[in-house]
Amino acid sequence: MKIAPCNTFGGEFTVPGDKSITHRAVMFNAAAEGEAHITGALPGEDCLSTAACMRALGATVEFGGTEVRVVGTPTFRDADCDCGNSGTTMRLLTGLLAGRKVHAALTGDPSLSARPMERVARPLRELGAAVGTTDGHAPVTVSPARLRGCTVRTGVASAQVKSAVILAALGAEGETVVEEPILTRDHTERMLAAMGADIRAEGTRVTVRGSALHAADVHVPSDISSAAYFLALGALRGEVLCKNVGVNPTRTGLLRVFDEMGVRYALENERTACGEPVADIRVFKSALRPLRMGAELVPSLVDEIPVIAVLCAFAEGESVIAGAQELKVKESDRIASTAAMLNALGGDCTPTADGFIIRGKKSLAGGRVRSLKDHRIAMSGAVALAASARGGEIEDADCVNISFPGFYSMLEGKGE
Repeated sequence: MKIAPCNTFGGEFTVPGDKSITHRAVMFNAAAEGEAHITGALPGEDCLSTAACMRALGATVEFGGTEVRVVGTPTFRDADCDCGNSGTTMRLLTGLLAGRKVHAALTGDPSLSARPMERVARPLRELGAAVGTTDGHAPVTVSPARLRGCTVRTGVASAQVKSAVILAALGAEGETVVEEPILTRDHTERMLAAMGADIRAEGTRVTVRGSALHAADVHVPSDISSAAYFLALGALRGEVLCKNVGVNPTRTGLLRVFDEMGVRYALENERTACGEPVADIRVFKSALRPLRMGAELVPSLVDEIPVIAVLCAFAEGESVIAGAQELKVKESDRIASTAAMLNALGGDCTPTADGFIIRGKKSLAGGRVRSLKDHRIAMSGAVALAASARGGEIEDADCVNISFPGFYSMLEGKGE
């Protein structure tokens, strides 16, 4: 994919639905009693993998563009579940199946099969789950087991791990308490409460009791992780409005980074939809300051860190991003791949054990981006190329379909 440089970039955008919420709306309703309709869903490859797995387990899931009809089945059948490239699918489904008296095998593509799964299996075993991994990775197996509630400390700030334990706790005897070191996104807690689960969240502590789920219609807001690419280009090259964006406080670390870096923005038309806060976000071209960011922000913006690094490359002075070792276990090692991307385009980025040191300047030259088939690297690279002096190319560019089908056409239509 060739990306031309643009002197100005602006306009109004409605980006695809939130990937995290789409996964959960499909999966949880597939495990519930009744029929649900989901609107604004993301029909990306990862979410389609979740839909395919739920069909294999006996639910009815019908995708029609951004609308989904789900007829749930509280009793799953034994199944082989192909999770594709989706870590969310594999990790959450492992927890959901742990207490449901089924035999299941969860597989994935080579990229997913290289990602760590013991971080989910280990806390599930504390509840009594029979979960097996293959040298700590996929394939993952789940067998029938009697689960008993207990206190589980996840040890890692991961919404996927927390959600897996919460979902298993729905099928456990007694009370389960899940404690995480840093508050992570809470879409699971919000949605399960709306579906009738006995769940209570207080800070980094979630209490769950065995519960049956009842189907609930969901309207999915736009994904702030997808909006981030256009908001970043607005800060670099013009004025951008992204509409109907989810601004759940556990997901808005990007806005705190904007505050730190001097990005001028405004939240407009703030409201609540299906229990999730939503707003239109307007960003103006801004003079950027260097960033100092630590571990406390990482869970609320982990997917946006590569494009934040691009902004840092245009902020004169030294930026430091730390506490982001979680990036090493994504679709690529995003510490290494983000640094390689910036350096290939003329930036000055040194990878560290848990992040980057970026010595920013007013411009990047441009060049060639190796995406390593990682959608976040491809889209962040597109932003960097659009804001660079001469533009360039992205290898394996179609990996963006995992989370943002149509990204390039939307990008191309607004730049001058």
